[in-house]
Amino acid sequence: MSNQQKVAIVTGASQGIGAGVVKGLRDRGYRVVATSRSIKPSDDADLVTVAGDIGSADTAQRVVDEAVRRFGRVDLLLNNAGIFIAKPFTQYTQKDFDDKISTNVAGFFHITQAAVAQMERQASGHVVTITTSLVDHANSSVPSVIASLTKGGLNAATKSLAIEYAKKGIRFNAVSPGIIRTPMHPESTHEWLAALHPVGRIGDVDDIVEAVLYLDSANFVTGEILHVDGGQSAGH
Repeated sequence: MSNQQKVAIVTGASQGIGAGVVKGLRDRGYRVVATSRSIKPSDDADLVTVAGDIGSADTAQRVVDEAVRRFGRVDLLLNNAGIFIAKPFTQYTQKDFDDKISTNVAGFFHITQAAVAQMERQASGHVVTITTSLVDHANSSVPSVIASLTKGGLNAATKSLAIEYAKKGIRFNAVSPGIIRTPMHPESTHEWLAALHPVGRIGDVDDIVEAVLYLDSANFVTGEILHVDGGQSAGH
């Protein structure tokens, strides 16, 4: 199947990395089903939007069902939806914990399970999950243990699923970013954030788009955690 015919699902697709990947995929001819709580309707016949909470199993199934109904298959799932809350460990609230588990973990679990069930019927498919470089290189300036707890688990799940499905034509990889220029980070923080990366800058959304597109084209790559972090995970 050529890239012009591929069908992708992107979660957390209304802004930032998710919106950038949607555009990058559409520019390369992918048909896309994009989902987030606040996503707007699309007037592009090859871009379908589904609004809903990704932590809900019902939302996940609706998204996959819509991809199959409209486009007939699912070739790529990008698990991008995530919540990042940086604060000292003892200051996390129960709501902080519940929100992050719902979006970061349940959001991954439900839609990946639904998408993989469809990919098994096709005997092909690819799942890419966005995690974080902080899993591998903790930083006392950015205390964020729940990010490590949840996204670290997704790195481990990526490798486990890659092995489970290696002979079934389904690949699993992750992109582990450093800090990326999105609305999450005010312009006033960019200089300080840039200093956290050995290359001296923060990343751009296009850096993540290119990583996702590389992994989707790299048919011999599975179980990979691809760091796109300006050297952050290598050290300082």
